[in-house]
Amino acid sequence: MGKRDHDRDHDHGQQDDAEITDAESGDAERTSLPQSVIDEAERLTRLCINTTVDAEITAYRNERQSLLDEHGYAARVRDADDTLVLYPQSWLVDGIAQFDQIDNTDRAVEISLSGPAIGADWENVETTNKTIIDMIRQEHGKAHARNIRAFADFMGNHYLKSVTEATKDEREEFINEYYTRNVWPSEKEAAIVSESIRLLDTIEG
Repeated sequence: MGKRDHDRDHDHGQQDDAEITDAESGDAERTSLPQSVIDEAERLTRLCINTTVDAEITAYRNERQSLLDEHGYAARVRDADDTLVLYPQSWLVDGIAQFDQIDNTDRAVEISLSGPAIGADWENVETTNKTIIDMIRQEHGKAHARNIRAFADFMGNHYLKSVTEATKDEREEFINEYYTRNVWPSEKEAAIVSESIRLLDTIEG
């Protein structure tokens, strides 16, 4: 997918022996990640993937790592299956996670970045999308809003995600395949569909 969110986001260096021993003892209360942290790490990762502005990518990565640092975790995106992996920093050696040397990887958290978001509910997704469509209509006009409505139908029905959670590949699939085959836009709407999708980058949250 051409991700810019690379496997080695940050170099943490080696932990001292006492810290590694304590982490490997399975102290779940100290090292387990709250669901709210996992959700926020996923959100920030999706923002990294979707933006094309280097400064924004760096800012999202730094925010994600600051959040994970509080719990002794790090993050990487596994390109092979488009998965975000959150894992203890104690697994790092010279900034590289030694997954092949870890006997018990249960403390790692894996989140798929393609397909439906975990726990997604269609009604909640649709409510979110409607709010965004209304914002686009008020700020940019009906033609852009109609394009985002079509995009919302695509994202809700195919990926069960809001329009602001779409990956770069999902955006391209919508414009190049779904839009041309399933949407009957006016000439004006068709001419600005790419711009309509880019407007989503101005939506926060």
